[in-house]
Amino acid sequence: MYNDAFLNRKLKERLDQNSFRKLRLPGDKIDFCSNDYLGIVKNDLLRQSPTMKHNWKNGSTGSRLLSGNYPLIEEVEKELAVFHEADAALLFNSGYDANMGVISSIPQRGDTIIYDQLCHASIRDGIRLSFGQSYSFAHNDLDNLERKIKQTEGNVFVVTESLFSMDGDLCPLQSIVALCEKYNAHLIIDEAHATGIIGEKGEGLVQQLQLQQKIFCRIHTFGKAVGCHGAVVLGSQQLKDYLINFARSFIYSTSLPEHSIACIKASYTLFPLMNNERAHLKKMIEHFQQADIGYKKFVSDTPVQVVVIPGNDAVKNIADSLQANKLDVRAILYPTVPKGAERLRIVLHAFNTIEELDMLISHLKN
Repeated sequence: MYNDAFLNRKLKERLDQNSFRKLRLPGDKIDFCSNDYLGIVKNDLLRQSPTMKHNWKNGSTGSRLLSGNYPLIEEVEKELAVFHEADAALLFNSGYDANMGVISSIPQRGDTIIYDQLCHASIRDGIRLSFGQSYSFAHNDLDNLERKIKQTEGNVFVVTESLFSMDGDLCPLQSIVALCEKYNAHLIIDEAHATGIIGEKGEGLVQQLQLQQKIFCRIHTFGKAVGCHGAVVLGSQQLKDYLINFARSFIYSTSLPEHSIACIKASYTLFPLMNNERAHLKKMIEHFQQADIGYKKFVSDTPVQVVVIPGNDAVKNIADSLQANKLDVRAILYPTVPKGAERLRIVLHAFNTIEELDMLISHLKN
């Protein structure tokens, strides 16, 4: 056996912090942890779509610039651009690839990236690969953001998310757009967790607020409420051309196969009409927010609900207890979140019932 004992030091650190990660199967528990907000996956809705009756290919044979481009993928890009009211759309294999590709390729030496301190790891990894200098601003803190913008040079890129997946809150988008306009900064916004949820048709926060013409770049991903895989970057045709030429995660990746693109197409004919599911989600959110439990919970008008239980040991014990009672709730541990802010990340779904939610609430009263 190969001697890879040098890996043990870092693994031991995780074990000592009680933050060692393991894979687990959901089993027959009630789902309060997945990002399947509308139940498209649980209810197998895409398989029932007429779009999926075709015998789509399961491989694409190459990158988009070589053999991996085909009519369906270009057709769906045009449909996504129309739905999201953008000039152009470019599909990526995942939200991680999209964020990495955009942020690593666009800012150049002498440019500045200012990002919300709670931005996703894919955004941070894109920043690490970028030639631009970078600074974080305090979460949703407009004064702190403005101070950072004033200290910048070159092209300035502000990066944030519409719905933050670990806190369940929304960014103050209108105010951020106003700041970007005031200082001629370019806003990049990740709508991953807002897609399908926010807006009358699930179009996202940007379109709900009718700000799509004021945003440099939007990223929507399909692995959450949309119920499939991949992501799209929305912006100008010039932005699309730039990414085709410079985004390495696009250029050097085998493209998504027809079957995956057909799933995206099918979901975009489905989730905009799921108004009853979004209405039920709203009721579930209000019910949980009004509940009296024994722990601090964040204020959130989104499906992501946060219960703070400080300490890796304490929050894991509560999560294990919930799991033992057939409630699939996962603990979010330090160092994923700051020490002292360890939490249960509770995700509400259109397929959860009030009775199931009351069962969860009863276990959180003590």
